[in-house]
Amino acid sequence: MRAFLEQVPAHLRPTIKHFSTDMWEGFRNAVEEYIAAHDDVQARPVVDRFHVAQHYRDDFDQLRKQELKRLKKELPQETYDQDCKGTLWLLRHNHANLDEEERERLRRLLAHSPQLHQAYTFREEMTAIFNHSHNPPEGERRLKAWVRKVQASPLDCFDGFMATLSEHWQPILNYFQARVSSGFVEGLNNKIKTLK
Repeated sequence: MRAFLEQVPAHLRPTIKHFSTDMWEGFRNAVEEYIAAHDDVQARPVVDRFHVAQHYRDDFDQLRKQELKRLKKELPQETYDQDCKGTLWLLRHNHANLDEEERERLRRLLAHSPQLHQAYTFREEMTAIFNHSHNPPEGERRLKAWVRKVQASPLDCFDGFMATLSEHWQPILNYFQARVSSGFVEGLNNKIKTLK
């Protein structure tokens, strides 16, 4: 990464506005060192929102697995099969993308697990923050409010994500400055891998 950054021609350095990256320490350190080493680079490091989402969605997914395992033991087989079996897709997709029949099935599942229902709501709220916060102060205010709500709840499934959020707070907030992400590059890389 460092070698690549040093290949950027000097006359282009002032045009760099943002560095979108994941949370891997090697990338973050290389970007921060590059910015510090060049006075003409005023760019900000931005943690890609899709990497942020991967963390809170993974935390939710762990709770999903635990709760479905519990429900399989506790519910009558017929009820489990009708309300819980085959709901992975429903839980993984954003609520806005579900049709009415899928939403009804999701409601039946979540009625069996208030804990999963609350975690699902928190996950959807976090996605909405990144979809609708249009400047850093608003993004920061809404992220802090979300953290307070989760901390006040009995849930602990998002503890890992909240530690990650705290550790990478400013680069995550920087997303709300210009809403840049590395989605295009990630998509291109996936297409190249598929072609290979």
